[in-house]
Formats: sequence, C-alpha cells, structure tokens
Amino acid sequence: QIIHEANDKVVRGDLVDYVPIPTGFDPLDGYIGGGLRKTELILLGGAQGIGKTIATLQIARNIAMRPDQYAFYLSYEHTETHLMHRLLCMESINPPEIDATRGIKLKDLYQIIVAQRAKEFMGRDSGAGSLQAILRENPRTSPAIARMQKYADRLILLKASPAVTNLRAIKEMTARLCDATGGNVTVFVDYLQKIAVHPERPRDENDKVTIIVEGLKDIALSLDVPVWSIVAADREGLKSKRIHLYHLRGSSALDYESDIAIIMNNKYQILAKDHVAFNPYNAKNFRNWVVWTVEKNRAGRAMLDMEFEIHGQHFGFDPRGQKVQQQLIDDKIIEN
Repeated sequence: QIIHEANDKVVRGDLVDYVPIPTGFDPLDGYIGGGLRKTELILLGGAQGIGKTIATLQIARNIAMRPDQYAFYLSYEHTETHLMHRLLCMESINPPEIDATRGIKLKDLYQIIVAQRAKEFMGRDSGAGSLQAILRENPRTSPAIARMQKYADRLILLKASPAVTNLRAIKEMTARLCDATGGNVTVFVDYLQKIAVHPERPRDENDKVTIIVEGLKDIALSLDVPVWSIVAADREGLKSKRIHLYHLRGSSALDYESDIAIIMNNKYQILAKDHVAFNPYNAKNFRNWVVWTVEKNRAGRAMLDMEFEIHGQHFGFDPRGQKVQQQLIDDKIIEN
C-alpha cells in the first residue's frame, strides 16, 4: 500500500517529498542532502550572541524568497517590528552579494525614522509621515525595503508568548497556514525552551524539553513540514570553550528526536593554540567567523565543520561559507 501511495504521487508529478528546500547557505545545503526536508526537525544550538537568530531569520528569508514557499517565524524573544528592523539591516548589505559599504545598522535606521518625523513635525517637510514612505524615500533604506517587498507576503513573523503560545497553539496556526499555502510552509521557532508547556506539568527542565521537542517533531510529522528550532545551551555548556550537542538544555531528548543538529561556535574561541600563537594577527580576523558543526545528521555524515563570516551589526551572514581548514580544539581524528 505504501508503495502504491508513493507511486501515485510520482505519477501525479507530486515530487515535493523528494525535493529539499535549500537554506541558501553553502556548503550547509550540500552537507545535509540539499536543504530542509518535510517531516524533519532541525535544531540550531550555541552560546548567546553567537548569531543563532541572525542565521535562522536569514534562512527563513531565503526560503520565503522562493515564489512557492512560505516561512512561519515564531519568536519568543523579539517583537515583529524588531525582526522587521533586523531584516532591513540585513537587506541593506544584500546577501549573498554582501556590500558592507551600503550597510545600515539599527542605530542608523532609528535615526533616519526619528529625524524624518522631527522634520515633518517642525513643518520643514510635508511628507506623509508613514514608516513605509520614510523608508522608501530615503536613499539609504529604499533598496532594502524594495528587496523586502519581494517576499513580504510569504514571511510570516509572529511574537509568541512564553505564557500562552504552547505546542497546541503552534500546531493549530501551522495547520491553518498549511491549508492556505498547499503545505509549502517551513516553521521556525526562536527558541525551543521558551515554548509554553500546559496543561502538562513537567517535573524538571529535562522533562519540559522532552515534552517540547517531542511536540515539535510531532508537528513536523503530522503536518508534513520542516521545523527548524533554536536551542539554548545549559550552564555547563556556556562555561565550555566549545559547545556541543550534549551541552544543550535537555540534550538527551534533543539528540533522539532531532534529524539534524547544528552547533555554532566562534572560530577564534575554538582554534587550536598553534594557530593563535604562530599568527596572532590572522587569528584576530577569525573573530568574525562562526563555525557551524553538523553534529547529528540522519541522512548523511556528521561532525562536519564549516565556517561563515558574520556581519553582526547588519544582522547577516555571508552565506558563501567554506570548509574549516584549521585545526580546532577537541577535534577527534576521523578515520576514512
């Protein structure tokens, strides 16, 4: 019966189960079989401030840029307006081209908006005063807002509440989006440990994480969508020089339920001592590079390190990464 159902889909030309959704990050897509697949749960972990939200929002944007795909971004950390401001800053450097000379920072964006409103208030400018008008008419922000308009209808941003937005609410919202979009939705959660857990009563943090991660995997399987979730590290992990999957809060459940787990570390922090000692200037340049390690990969090789340059002030990564060439701390020798 399963073969017949799969056969009928292929005959109808419904190949969506066989075609992954690229994240737009290279070589990540190559390492994970071409991109994100339906029914998979992908976890992204790392220390605070490493760029997890930046990477996740950028991948959501990359997916929403495809005319047939929608991205549903649930944030327990930031308001929709703040996420929109981050996207504007990222679009100002236009990944993957990355032109930092035209980049705007949050501070610049706020100054542009406040200065323009002040001019109108003082009667020196008779502009409409709307945020869209200000951003469209300013030469520094107009290219970014024009790029955002291309996918604005397909990137759904939502401020979630740690007290109210539980797994059932996420599942219901995702199901409605699936109905409206023909199932072409990727769900992003920022971040896993903040999802509300009720009416269940977890005994401790590990129990809570187990309930949540099982619930997210259930959403991926039952609604036939990819689910990408950020995960916070525990106290021990934050003390460690290099964070691993086992440093994430509730790690045993995360390890079992996830299909792909990616861990981010700052390259400068995890370089082997030799590189820092012999070439300190070169080592300093690595501060702006983040190592992404595929620590779990159900469909391919694991423990693969790649690196991407981060432009933190513009909330963007250069998605054209590379394999890490240098020796990193606590590397294991992998025999081929």
